[in-house]
Amino acid sequence: MRRYARTLVAFALAAGMAAGTTGWVSGDAQQALTGPPPGSAQWRADRVLGTELPDPERSAPAEVARFFAGLSTAEQQLLLVRHPSVVGNLDGAPLELRYRANSLALAAEDDPRYRSLAAPGRQIIAFDPRGRGQVAEVFGDLRTARRVSVVVPGSDNDAGTFDRKVAAHGAPPGMARTLHTAAGPGTAVVAWVGYTTPVGVGIDAATGSLAEAGA
Repeated sequence: MRRYARTLVAFALAAGMAAGTTGWVSGDAQQALTGPPPGSAQWRADRVLGTELPDPERSAPAEVARFFAGLSTAEQQLLLVRHPSVVGNLDGAPLELRYRANSLALAAEDDPRYRSLAAPGRQIIAFDPRGRGQVAEVFGDLRTARRVSVVVPGSDNDAGTFDRKVAAHGAPPGMARTLHTAAGPGTAVVAWVGYTTPVGVGIDAATGSLAEAGA
């Protein structure tokens, strides 16, 4: 979802860094997680369909959409099962396919921190377990929404804290769900923790370097 999120929320990241801070404590410097999703090398080498697959780092969403539109349901399902981490993060792939792919990827992690994210009915449009973990969830229907909003939290947010029970309404899904309910029909809201956030208030939060990398 990186290109999609870049278009919608790059302008909000720096503000989110400050607004989302949970406390005035110093934090260790974080290494930004960038680049293609896990499993990209295997995806690029796969010729199971007898053709080259769209490059997850360089292919435009429109190109990816055309590729998947030309596949049968069985072929789409084959790619989903073989490469859930790529399909689940591939801009331009059908939304329902991405949701199912990320459900598989989450289940494969078998990590207690992510168990609730794999619950039926959740629309996880991006998931990357590397580092502290990145995740994005959709509330509403992106295909039919006339208005789309994105919630971009700041410091101390990652895939492991995405579903925190303490102060749940202040967690990304809680904020996005509340906004979607208030906005009403014809809207969709994305809770987006698709970048490496600062930990505490340290040099990362002060400089905005992680926000720039995430954008």
